[in-house]
Amino acid sequence: MLYLVRHAKAGERHDADGDDELRPLSKAGERQAAVLARKLARRDVTILISSPYLRCMQTLEPLAHLLREPVHVDDRLAEGSSAASVMELFASVPDGAVMCSHGDVIPEVVGALVRRGCELLSEPDWRKASTWVLRREDGVFVSAKAWPPPDV
Repeated sequence: MLYLVRHAKAGERHDADGDDELRPLSKAGERQAAVLARKLARRDVTILISSPYLRCMQTLEPLAHLLREPVHVDDRLAEGSSAASVMELFASVPDGAVMCSHGDVIPEVVGALVRRGCELLSEPDWRKASTWVLRREDGVFVSAKAWPPPDV
């Protein structure tokens, strides 16, 4: 299994001063990240990988703390990344990888998986702090289901 997380709630883009890459999670987003961390910590997590954007890093930090593992940064998860670049990343990570990305990237990735024959086991959920659970067999993605965001 791979876990593809949309970053938790962050402050509004239009309210942010300066570089959008530095926009942090909101208080609600921090609570979502904490709940999500407890859920994912019960899985066989092998590596944590994040978009370089602060809100993605902060989404995985509670899980990193629980697991005593670092969060690795990969530009292929950044806003504006192509599905092809994320699929390239998927090919290089072990099962149990938890990756955090953005609302423009994740729907493209899931769409690309479906076009390649991956079966959707749930309705799509693109909300902040939702998680896609992606099952692969012999390197081929066979199913995808969305966990809804934590209620906080």
